[in-house]
Amino acid sequence: MKTAGSTFYLLQTILMLFFLNSCTHEKVISLRSLLIEMTDREAITRFPNPSYKLIQQSSYDRNSISPDSAGWFANNDYTHFIREEENESRLEYVMFEADGPGAVVRWWMTFGNENALGSYIRVYFDGDPVPVLEGMAPALVGGGQLAPSPLSAAVSPLTKPQRQGYNLYLPLPFGRSCKITLSNSNVVITPERRTPSIYYSISARLYEKGTRVVSLTPDMLSADSLTIAECSTILTGTKVPDTRSDRRSSTAGRYPPGAACSFRINERNRAVESLTLRLDATDTVSALRNTRVRISFDGHETVDIPAGNFFGTGYAINPYRTLFSSTDASGSMVFRRLMPFREAFTLTFLNESSDTIGIEAVIKTTPYRWDRYSMYFGASWHEYRDMETAGSENTGGSGKHYDLTFVGIEGTGVYAGDAVTVFNTADAWWGEGDEKIYVDNEIFPSSIGTGTEDYYGYA
Repeated sequence: MKTAGSTFYLLQTILMLFFLNSCTHEKVISLRSLLIEMTDREAITRFPNPSYKLIQQSSYDRNSISPDSAGWFANNDYTHFIREEENESRLEYVMFEADGPGAVVRWWMTFGNENALGSYIRVYFDGDPVPVLEGMAPALVGGGQLAPSPLSAAVSPLTKPQRQGYNLYLPLPFGRSCKITLSNSNVVITPERRTPSIYYSISARLYEKGTRVVSLTPDMLSADSLTIAECSTILTGTKVPDTRSDRRSSTAGRYPPGAACSFRINERNRAVESLTLRLDATDTVSALRNTRVRISFDGHETVDIPAGNFFGTGYAINPYRTLFSSTDASGSMVFRRLMPFREAFTLTFLNESSDTIGIEAVIKTTPYRWDRYSMYFGASWHEYRDMETAGSENTGGSGKHYDLTFVGIEGTGVYAGDAVTVFNTADAWWGEGDEKIYVDNEIFPSSIGTGTEDYYGYA
């Protein structure tokens, strides 16, 4: 069984039409502005201006051509590149290439063996033949060469180096173009063989034409070192940015099956700054699965999700902490995404379990300036039961693969992220299954990756 939750912000249709005729290009995108945006919880509540689209280029198996092709679920997702080039007598494999203005915003890699670990990366901007960044792949991407954790991190530290997931979230802005290459003397690519196993996915924003983007230089990494460090600290949740919350509502009580604990706020131009929930139940698993979180903004219900999924802890209390949410060992769960509304906000915790549940909840709100770019927060949840693990036919699996829909969204908005919980009864399940993200009725997904475990930054 698999459950998946997705979060997003949606712009009302009337606001969307106004926006489409009101684009400006005054904002300048830079390393510093992108770092600040990453920790600015208000930024994602407004439709981006200037606007952008997200693309991803990866080592996915090139036999995946279309859903009706035999190779759609091909899984040799390694050592595939755009092309190979000779540069100053060395062979470079092009991993990523895009015309700007834009910014690389997520980069993941892993390696099948030690020979693959010996890969050297070069990052070129704006057609300059001299790379702006270069270094051994593990150190450059996930080893902290460019930024501290969590902007650059390898997981799990208990895993052998060649099997760790190397992640880079440090934004790499470029004004006109970006090309990323890999060199490794051990690479052999023939129709019959690809070795060693090198996996990667690189995601980038491509801004609308005319957007001013300042391309990254090595000097900027030094000049903005304090901003990089501040961003890293805030993202871990160890330092929550100052808030302007000036209203607090709370309740505590015991609710029998079918009963609901509700809040309603009628006040103009405000935003929920944080939600805190603690459930007291004999059966914690049941409480987390069967306490529904329902939220409406200005009369529009956009959230209806089990509490454990909404707060990112699943069906057990798993202590963790990030900027946007956290759970501690006492069972206190906090959600800190900013959720604006114009006139009214309604929150309900509904007990759909068969036992009485103690509910303690706190809501904090803050003033918010609603404008033509503002969006409502939304979140969806799906559960799939009795799913057969297809596996490869040559290893005893059924080979009956299929695409599983996480979420389908209509309207103008920004996709904020997702989480997945898996109840696994197979002896081994790697999470294979390439993420495919279609935007605005694309025929082929603008993001196609190398496996679910890689999508979530592992390996």
